[in-house]
Amino acid sequence: MIKSAGVLLVSTVLMVSTAFAQMAPARTGDTPKGKALVDPKGMTLYVFDKDKSTPGKSVCNGPCAENWPALLASDTDKPSGDWTIVVRDDGKKMWAYKGRPLYTWKNDKAPGDTDGDGKLNGAWHIAAP
Repeated sequence: MIKSAGVLLVSTVLMVSTAFAQMAPARTGDTPKGKALVDPKGMTLYVFDKDKSTPGKSVCNGPCAENWPALLASDTDKPSGDWTIVVRDDGKKMWAYKGRPLYTWKNDKAPGDTDGDGKLNGAWHIAAP
């Protein structure tokens, strides 16, 4: 009985660990402009048109990255489905959705804010789910 309970406990822990490991790094949230991908804090995520020219890479570095912080991934995070990981120029890892690196905007102050949409002559867009 004790042996089978131990096996059950280990199996349950593994299933829960796997479920948490496969959770998406962002979710869908509501904004005044409609549905958007949001980070775990509910902050709107954005994509940058200039990233399209270099698939699998972020071109937002230096001062750009100070204004548009990347949705960072940890060393233990694993890509899954539409979610991939991009290595930045500074060596940090960030999340991408459907090949598009994801960022927040420093001037968004509260969950659902969309101040970053359309910045830089329309090069920044709300990340659509």
